[in-house]
Amino acid sequence: MNHDELTRIFRDPPEIETPRLILRRMRKTDSADMYEYARDPAVSEYLLWQPHESEAYTRRYLNYLQTRYRAGDFHDWAVVWRDADKMIGTCGFTSFRLDANSAEIGYVLNRSYWGMGVAPEAVRAVLRFGFLELRLHRIEARYMIGNDRSRRVMEKVGMTYEGTQRDSLFVKGRYVSVGVCAVLENEFRSLYGFPHP
Repeated sequence: MNHDELTRIFRDPPEIETPRLILRRMRKTDSADMYEYARDPAVSEYLLWQPHESEAYTRRYLNYLQTRYRAGDFHDWAVVWRDADKMIGTCGFTSFRLDANSAEIGYVLNRSYWGMGVAPEAVRAVLRFGFLELRLHRIEARYMIGNDRSRRVMEKVGMTYEGTQRDSLFVKGRYVSVGVCAVLENEFRSLYGFPHP
């Protein structure tokens, strides 16, 4: 995988389907659904961003993301609850280290859908895309210490806890420690029954 390939793929990211979800490009028309969860302080408590102040702010953000998609430098999908055609969160790649053939993923989910196995379902789909389509070697995820719910998602999809980076971020006026979990391609293939190349 090189930078040009990555840009080409994410200018028009492919839709990914799971039993209950569709992962697709975010749209300007998702503003009401996104604002529903992005305004919730419980959703952003352990994230880098503050709750959205208004639906107009969410609309501006989604408009901005369209320019990022066109540039091919945004690697996140809308997570859509298939039965209701409702955007309930996002999941995707937050960064790539192409020299090491690795990436980091992130996710956020409407609180009404917590505890239903939705986040692991979405993350599993993104891991599969990363390993089978992008041919990555390693995918990691990070969580702020205290966010046990997020760590459980990582462990449910086969990631291994690798350690804690103490006071490594300054977020919302305080230093926070960050846990790191990761899975390697061969581990993912063995766990989910995909043949090894």
